[in-house]
Amino acid sequence: MRIAQLAPLAESVPPKLYGGTERVVAWLVDELVELGHDVALFASGDSRTKGKLHPVLPRALRLGRKGVDANAAYALLLEAIAERSGEFDIIHSHVDWLPLPLLSRIGVPFVTTMHGRLDLPGLPDVIQAYPSAPFISISDSQRRSLPDANWIGTIQHGLPLDLFRPSYEQGTYLAFLGRLTAEKGPDDAIHIARAAGLPLRIAAKLPRGESAYFKKHIEPHIDDKTVQLVGEVDDSKKRPFLSEAAALLFPIDWPEPFGLVMIEALACGTPVIAYRAGSVPEVIEHGVTGFIVDNAEQAIRAIRDLPGLDRRKIRARFEECFSARRMSEDYESCYQKLIKAEKRPQQKLEL
Repeated sequence: MRIAQLAPLAESVPPKLYGGTERVVAWLVDELVELGHDVALFASGDSRTKGKLHPVLPRALRLGRKGVDANAAYALLLEAIAERSGEFDIIHSHVDWLPLPLLSRIGVPFVTTMHGRLDLPGLPDVIQAYPSAPFISISDSQRRSLPDANWIGTIQHGLPLDLFRPSYEQGTYLAFLGRLTAEKGPDDAIHIARAAGLPLRIAAKLPRGESAYFKKHIEPHIDDKTVQLVGEVDDSKKRPFLSEAAALLFPIDWPEPFGLVMIEALACGTPVIAYRAGSVPEVIEHGVTGFIVDNAEQAIRAIRDLPGLDRRKIRARFEECFSARRMSEDYESCYQKLIKAEKRPQQKLEL
């Protein structure tokens, strides 16, 4: 198949540091190429891919030249795919709703994977405007806010089997990896770690607009002993950060669409202790790959049960369920069905 992939422009593909969607797109493109497909990636020029890169702008927006208008950058993305749409059997968008007016009119099969939260005002209006536009969810729970969308399947993320090497030794600290925002629960992670008597290491990005939260709830607890702020980490630093941890703490307070960090931890053989929200019950197998809890007190008790988990089994579950190859084969099947269904536009597609 000739496949076009439309990537976000905030980060390169893969990202230099933080960027979950861009990492998934990078793995997907490379695996699809390995499966024998002709894949074109529309992304920033500093991206790296096994596919054919069509650079929309020289550098990704976050690390590129200051003052670049994001709307202008995405206008160039849409123009690029409009000019070349006839070259592809299918177009796969990872940039949410923006391309829908174009993709719904150019006569090429397309699909959009939704990577973010969907419980936002105005989104039901978009669904009403594009009732036949096909969408892929990254967890079943992600769909709940927009049940009327044309969901044709759920495809969970996967990552390359050789990206992280597992460790089967019990770790010496607790890890937190993610954005330093209230919904990700870093303040709860600090409380849990201190109550359990274990040090906490935080590898995280501080988003713009969250400095007040950081200064009030996080910074006063950082002492570089019991609570250490590592900062953003790339893949080379992420592996030891996760594999040497006793557990990853994932005390979220929002409808997490997937939670890539959870399967990164599983790839390292590291169990996850997560609050019961969003996709967590679909990713973590309670008592096998970690513990699903409802509050900090249960999380503290779960830490005592960590020695009973088999880190080799955690890695095995990752290999069974969350490989990039499995993810890519799922998308490959999706593309094939969409292309065939193009001849029957009135028939609702079910994967």
